[in-house]
Amino acid sequence: MDKKATLTAAAEIRKLTITAMAAAGYGHIGGSMSICDALAVLYTDILNIDPHDPNKRDRDWFVLSKGHCGPALYAALAYRGFFDRELLKTLNANGTSLPSHCDRLKTVGVDLSTGSLGQGLSLAVGAAIGNRAQGIESTVYVMVGDGELQEGQNWEAIQFVAHRQLDNIVILVDNNRRQLDGFTEDICRPFDLAEKFKAFGLETWEVNGHEVEEIYAALRAAKDLKKPSVIILNTEKGHGCSFAEIKGFNHYMVITEEMAANAIRGIEARLKDELSA
Repeated sequence: MDKKATLTAAAEIRKLTITAMAAAGYGHIGGSMSICDALAVLYTDILNIDPHDPNKRDRDWFVLSKGHCGPALYAALAYRGFFDRELLKTLNANGTSLPSHCDRLKTVGVDLSTGSLGQGLSLAVGAAIGNRAQGIESTVYVMVGDGELQEGQNWEAIQFVAHRQLDNIVILVDNNRRQLDGFTEDICRPFDLAEKFKAFGLETWEVNGHEVEEIYAALRAAKDLKKPSVIILNTEKGHGCSFAEIKGFNHYMVITEEMAANAIRGIEARLKDELSA
């Protein structure tokens, strides 16, 4: 990977996400910011995709189970060239192709509709099974939130993945330790996620979800290993966005153009420091 290019991608995805939410006036900023670095690695370094042929048969799939963070995915798709970046300013507007939650029938590049938390992983497993049955050589990557792992359906899907030895699916966990109304530790203690996945028989990596080189190394290892795999991304909710990097409520916020402009200036300054380091 080209680290500087990937860092630039992460910064641009953050900026585009914030710009889209500012145009709408609100959005799920916290969880969107925590996945931008992983999206940058996936969409610049990992996924076998073609913006000019978004439905190509042998493409890799990406499923955003935490579909309320769709704006970050839309930003990654726009950055990669699936559609014009100006379209991001129509987020959640009447008649838009960019609804607040991911919809495969509306947005080019979205592989599965998601947003009903706890169901996206099962959908991704179905896609992986279907691709394998058709002899399609591709990998399904699915991003779940740590909060939604409280839904039991996820663990049924994980058990199924291990039982069927699905080596064409990689699970990523956005472990930002917070959910809609508080910290996961306080609402429903997750215990040791890595040990839980290992107990189900999955190969497990745990990395800093804001270090692109760590994310890349884990994704490459998971792809090369050819075993059911999970990557736990230890992240910070709101990471990289000045007004969202707070200890209080940042799941969903009202966002003004001034807030967005200040945050974008901060992102650009941080990127400049990273590129010169």
